[in-house]
Amino acid sequence: MAVDVHNSIVVDIAGVAFEDHGAAIEFSWQEIGSIHYKASPNGKALMVAVVLPSGQFYECVVQAKPRAQLGEWFAQLAAVLGYYRPMGW
Repeated sequence: MAVDVHNSIVVDIAGVAFEDHGAAIEFSWQEIGSIHYKASPNGKALMVAVVLPSGQFYECVVQAKPRAQLGEWFAQLAAVLGYYRPMGW
């Protein structure tokens, strides 16, 4: 789970959930085509995108404060995705 004042990203047994300024959307593992994640250009945020098989995508950005938290989120995200999607995309 990555959370800031306005947004959140949760990756768990059910799939992926985003909340962006109060608007929420959830994706089950069965409906996800792929997931991509990276640091923002300024290195202060986690950017996660869920891509559906249709090519439609959704993105959520969570600010890391302190910046060191970004590294923790990357490690946790890699472990969780490896567990729930071990065969890749």
